[in-house]
Amino acid sequence: MGSRERTVIPMEFPEDFNQLELLDTHRHLIPRGTLSLWPEEEEEEEEEEEEGRRTEEWYQEQERRLESRPAELMLWAAERNRLATVQRLLLASAELGRITDDDEYTPLHRAAYNGHLEVVRLLTQHGADIHARTVDGWTPLHSACKWNNTQVASYLLQQGADINAQTNGLLTPLHLASGNSRAKQTLELLLMSRHINPELKSSSGETAFDIARRTSALYHLFEIVEPCNNILPE
Repeated sequence: MGSRERTVIPMEFPEDFNQLELLDTHRHLIPRGTLSLWPEEEEEEEEEEEEGRRTEEWYQEQERRLESRPAELMLWAAERNRLATVQRLLLASAELGRITDDDEYTPLHRAAYNGHLEVVRLLTQHGADIHARTVDGWTPLHSACKWNNTQVASYLLQQGADINAQTNGLLTPLHLASGNSRAKQTLELLLMSRHINPELKSSSGETAFDIARRTSALYHLFEIVEPCNNILPE
């Protein structure tokens, strides 16, 4: 019996297609045997463990090494919750709170996705842009919601962050939180907001509820925004 030939149908992607965002929203389509090709979650856990083992002397040495490059030092310090260093740099130049890396992540983005609330507060108090966008269109609120940093997300919303902001792939903070099975508090925060628009769709045509329904047990939280629950009795 001759072997069968498989017909491969080429996939067409929009101009704003982003592979990382597709991975976030369609990880379930990757065969389990190939998950090792995407080890970022395992690497992040290892990095967190390594970070916890580092001493104050190590951090001080890194700061001395970066002292002649204040922009790099600011990004590094914001990401690693070095509040005193961030404050010192901002006092020297508030502009350092608005610099970006190669992917246009600001110090505020870095502090937001790591959940460093005090650094986030300090940066915004010195004029950091809460609406700043990365090359993929992520705002600091996207970063906070993706990693379930609820306190940071709440603070950014209080400061006027756009709860329905969409990335280049049309993902909202709600989309990103919906894809995180550990983001219960952040989902509740977003869904309780009277400004939330849960009907917005990503570039793949999915609502946040669609993502939650197939990635976690948190889809039931969307009952908060069901029309019948938002009608006040006369």
